[in-house]
This record gives sequence, structure tokens and C-alpha cells, in this order.
Amino acid sequence: MTFLSSLDESSAAPFGAPTALDTDALIFQAAEPGEGQRWSTWPATIPTERGPEPRPDWLVTSAAAIDTELGVVKSGKEAGLFLIERAVPDAPADVPGNAVLLAAKRYRTSEHSDFHRSAIYTEGRGTRRSRDVRAVAKGTSFGRAVARVQWAYAEFDALSRLTELGASVPYPVQVHETEVLMEFIGDGRVAAPRLAQVRADAVGLRELFQQVVDFMRRLARAGLAHGDLSPYNLLVHHGRVVAIDLPQVVDLVSNPQGFDLLHRDCVNVCDWFTRQRLECDAEQLFGELVGEIGF
Repeated sequence: MTFLSSLDESSAAPFGAPTALDTDALIFQAAEPGEGQRWSTWPATIPTERGPEPRPDWLVTSAAAIDTELGVVKSGKEAGLFLIERAVPDAPADVPGNAVLLAAKRYRTSEHSDFHRSAIYTEGRGTRRSRDVRAVAKGTSFGRAVARVQWAYAEFDALSRLTELGASVPYPVQVHETEVLMEFIGDGRVAAPRLAQVRADAVGLRELFQQVVDFMRRLARAGLAHGDLSPYNLLVHHGRVVAIDLPQVVDLVSNPQGFDLLHRDCVNVCDWFTRQRLECDAEQLFGELVGEIGF
């Protein structure tokens, strides 16, 4: 595979013509991606495909950066989650903006993906091109390819909006085609455990439950619901609960199934905490959240 660098137009001077070379250009040309690597895809994205501002200081935006595949974090029906390192070659890794670990969520090819459950979440969403709408509805190979891109952008848009709302979600770095790059939640190369894997005492459980409710309340106030919330898509990192798997976030007003999905979220959450011997009433929680909904 041939990788193209992101040098500006000045690098296209005729052969033999004198050009001014700076240090960054020399470093960039000296390092080429090897096996399992690629040039950073950040320069290939447009502003609307990049995370919201203010951006964190750890974000690597240099065109000289290289993405290195480090392994699979999780494999699912609709998408796989991979760990990559984005780093500027030979730059001090301990300086913010030079190197970072990222989670790359890649929606699967049409022969492997399974979007048959998506209709309940996408009601109320608009697709501009009628051809795309028909193709997705019919489940053609083109339609499934369109669906992959739609789900990637839906997840990125949800992460961006929730980040702006101050919700506890991974920071969305960028979306490019069917890949969403986001903040990796974990220590070193080890991902944070899911809530379902956590064992805590009564005080710890109450704190975790309150964080989950605060997350749900923040969404409700914006007229949203996660739509598929469970202890399996909530991470716990140093005591902080972080919600993941967000492409199906639903608008409670425009989606006819919105309130049913919010109720299901409440039941899923309370069922798990009840099994951990923490008292939780799903109907009471649902009522409280409905009262918080912003229209």
C-alpha cells in the first residue's frame, strides 16, 4: 500500500528547482509508515469531522504523525474497537501533542455487519438523499455501505454533542469514512473495566449509581436518551463512570420509540444495581427523568 504524505503544495516544485527545507519537513520525509502503520488521517478530515473545541492538549494534530496499530480491544457485530498510537516520530512522547493512545471504532464491511435492529433508533432522523434512504431500507449492498457511514457519523455527532453538554463520554477526536477515533479510556494499553465487571461496597455502588443517574439526567435535559444503556457500555476508570457505544442516541421528541427506550435504559440500570443489593426503583427513576426532559 502506498501512503501519501501531507506536504503542502510547495513540495510540488519541478525537479531540480531549489526549495526551502525546514526541520519539520526533513523529519517528516525521513520517517515512513511501516507495517501496521499509516500517516495520521487528521489532515484528511474537514473541520466538521473533528472534535469540538476547546480541544484537549493531548490531541496530536501534526501532519508528521504516524498511526500505529496496537491490537484489538473489542470485536462486535456492527463494529470492532482497535487501539492505535498516534505519534510524531522522534518527538518527546511525554510532551502533550506529540503522542497519544486512541480508540478506533471501525464499522464493519457489509458482509459482516448486522444493522437489522437499527430502525428503532433511527426513526425521526433525516437522510437527505432519497436514493440512500431507499437503499438502506432495502438492505442492498450499497445501502449497507451507506448505513456504515451513517452509524459512524451518528456516533461521532453524539459524542461531540454530549461532550459539549459536559456528559462523561470519551472525547471524539475525528470521524473519517467508517472510522471514529476517540479518547482511549484506560491505563497504559489496558482498557478500563465495564461496570458489569466492577465489585464495590455499598458506598462505592451508591456513588457509581449516582454518576449513572447524573449522566442520564444530563441527556434527558437535552431531550435525549442513550437508548441502549446497560452495565456493559459503561466504563469505570479510577472511580469515574464513562458511557460508550453511542451511535443509537435517540431524540425523545422526534423518535416515537424514545420514551420506551428511556424506560428500558432505566430498567437495565436498576436491574443491575438491584442485583448488587443497592435499592433502585426503575419506575421512580423513569418518572424523575421524564420530569427533567427539555423540549
